[in-house]
Formats: sequence, C-alpha cells, structure tokens
Amino acid sequence: MNTLDLLRSELGVLVDTDPSALESARADRSGHAALGTPLAIVHAESVADVQAVMRIATDTRTPVVVRGAGTGLAGAANSGSGEIVLSMLRMTAVHEIRADDLLAVVEPGIINADLNAILAEHGLWWAPDPASRAISTVGGNIATGAGGLLCAKYGVVRDAVLGLDLVLSDGRLLHLGHRSVKGVTGLDLTSLVIGSEGTLGVVVSATLKLRRVVEGTTCTVTATFPDVRSAAAASSAVTASGTQPAIMELMDAASLAAVSALLALPAPSAGSAQLTIQTDGPAAVTEAASIADVLSAHGGATQVSHDREEGERLLAIRRSMHPAMAALGTTLIEDVSVPRSAMPAMFDEIARIEKKFSLTIPTVAHAGDGNLHPNFIFDGPEAPAVVWQAADELFRAAIALGGTLTGEHGIGTLKSRWLADEIGEDQWELQRQIARVFDPLGILNPGKVFASDA
Repeated sequence: MNTLDLLRSELGVLVDTDPSALESARADRSGHAALGTPLAIVHAESVADVQAVMRIATDTRTPVVVRGAGTGLAGAANSGSGEIVLSMLRMTAVHEIRADDLLAVVEPGIINADLNAILAEHGLWWAPDPASRAISTVGGNIATGAGGLLCAKYGVVRDAVLGLDLVLSDGRLLHLGHRSVKGVTGLDLTSLVIGSEGTLGVVVSATLKLRRVVEGTTCTVTATFPDVRSAAAASSAVTASGTQPAIMELMDAASLAAVSALLALPAPSAGSAQLTIQTDGPAAVTEAASIADVLSAHGGATQVSHDREEGERLLAIRRSMHPAMAALGTTLIEDVSVPRSAMPAMFDEIARIEKKFSLTIPTVAHAGDGNLHPNFIFDGPEAPAVVWQAADELFRAAIALGGTLTGEHGIGTLKSRWLADEIGEDQWELQRQIARVFDPLGILNPGKVFASDA
C-alpha cells in the first residue's frame, strides 16, 4: 500500500484530503506558502495516533510537518508537496492542574488564552503572553519558543516548561524533563526541544510551570516622545534604573499613526513615538511613579493611570498593531532582538535602511527585552526584492549590535538563509548533526531552519 492508503487503514476518518484544507496548510500568517500540495492532514486525537503517523512516515520515508493553529510568522509549519500534515488541534486536554506544585500537564493543541481561562479558576496562570495568545496553541508556543508582552518580567516559554513528552520520528515516545522545581539530571533535552520548530520530534504533552495570579494594583504609564530614538533611550533608562515593569511596549511614529487611524483615535503628532508601561504587584504604585520620573526626565509627556480597565484600553492600542498593518497592505512582520542598551542604535539603523531603500518600516518593540518587530508593507502576495534587500541589512545590523535574527518568531523558512551568519558555520553544522540524531531520515519538517537539507 502507498502512504495514503496506510494512513487511512490505520487512522480512518482522522485522515483528511479535502482540497481546501490542504490548501490552507500550505501557509501561515506570514503569507508565505510552501510549494505544491500536501498529501493529507491527519487530525491526531491521541498519542497513539501521533505514533502511528510517525511509524508510517518512517516506513515510507514520507516527510511530516507538525501544525497547530497556523499562526506562525516564519513559515515553520507550512506544508508542501507530498508531505503529511500532522495537526495537533484536537489534542486539547488539560490532564492535571496542581496548585500546590504550581504545574499543569496539558496537550499541545490547547489555545494559550483558553488554558489561562481554565487556570484562572484556580488562581493560576501560565506566563507566556504572545500577541497571538487568543489564537495560538501551547504546542506552537513551545515550537517557536514564544515570548510576548510580559516576558521581560515573567519570562518566555523556555522559562515556563518543566517537561515534555516527545514522539520521535520513528514513533518512540520520550518523557523529557521533570515535575520538580529543580532537575539537572543529564542533558537538558526539554530546553533543546523548545524552539526547535518541529525538527526534533512531536510534542504530545507538556508539563508547564505556573504562577499564581498577581494580586494588587496594576498601574499603566504612557509617555509620548518627539521621536522614536528618544523613546528607545528612555526605555533603556527605565531598565537601567532597576525597576522591573511587567510590560514595556514601544511604538514608532508609523505604527502609532496606523493604529490611531484604525481605531479612529486622534492623530498623533508627526514623528512622535509612544511607550506604554505597566507595573503590577504590591510595589506597582511606587514603581510606576519611579518610571514616570525617568520618562519625564528623558523628555516624555507622561501620564499614569491606576485603573486596571483604563490600562487595558491603553494596551489595546499596542495590541491592535497587526490589524493596523493588515489594513495597509500585505505585511511581512519581522522579528529581531538586540541588547536593551542598543535599542536606540537599532532604531537608527532602521531609519538608515528606510532612507536607503525608500521604504517606511513601521516598528514596534517589546522594549523591556529589546525585541523589535519591524513591519514591511507591500502590495500583492509576494514580497518584492527591495523588501528582502532591506530585511537583509536589518538582520545584519541586529547581529552587528550583538543581537539575534529572532527573539520569538523562529527561523522557519523565511530566515534560514541567515542562520549560519549569526551562529557560525561550525555551530550550524553541529546543530544539523544534533537534529539528525533525533531524526536520522530527515523526515521532520524538512527544508525548515536548516535550509540546505531540503
């Protein structure tokens, strides 16, 4: 029997060959699509289903692309010609919540926000807070090593996962990590899998490190600056001051103007940029006052709110960035990180690149951790050459400033050509060799991250 017949024989109605479903699996929210049509989508409902898919894939040498909600921005979950799409969206169970141990055991298909709604009933939450939290899965968050608005204070996914159950390319099941707060037995394979973008195995369960819901006041500080460099310098000064805001988000002039137009808000002053900062917990009021002093000293027109609902309305401006960009045209949303002290210099580089290539690159930043999201807007389905030329300079500028190609979106297909430039040829080759230990046949997400394997 061929691969499709074997899948149908073993998994029956879980195998989906509907043309529209196969077409949707070719692309993610980056707009980039894989070439050709996938063989089938398997809607796994159990660990046994995943193991069956991987055994068949190994026996038939058929590539497999693991997919969650398809909200990625680097093409890592896009599936093309002849590939099996292994969908995890039906694996949504919460197997265990332990308030005493501050952990939960969950399946990978559960949506981030849905999980936190369940945890809230127990006075708990899972800290990773990507902008896509309402639509992205926990498994996808793990695959990309996601971060979000809160990560400067509460950490990223790697800080919030204790253990993983992983199905290897041949169908074997591994139990990685631990349930205890501490655990250093052997190599840390859990952390290795986090951010590996489906190239090492299939995550079928995750033991998550939880936090108690933060009690007390939430304060929101907003400050408007005459230009983005001043805002970036002020954000660096907040970090240097020793205060620890929960959220610190920066919007440059183009992004602020686009969101204001989308939400029908008063137009901001030409060239102005904005910082939105939240503090929480018992020291929130004191920290907000201290931060406001720093921002004012750096030329910011500053306001402080102690009203939680008002704070959420102010943050809604930042959270509206994606739809505001979509209203302008096709968007390539990029992702680089630099040391926080280098943020002013990185915005200088973006301004230089805009001028050189006659582009406007609206940029927002998780200023608390130096993670910038430059947006390239264009017409049509494919980014023109000038966009990739500008992106090339932008990536190289971030690396030259001591930064990295990606803070949370991952490498996928869109950034694989720059990976060796950042990590060097020796480490690039070592990483490829590690991937082959997990996946000797190269059937897991081929052509992603390590592009030359395709």
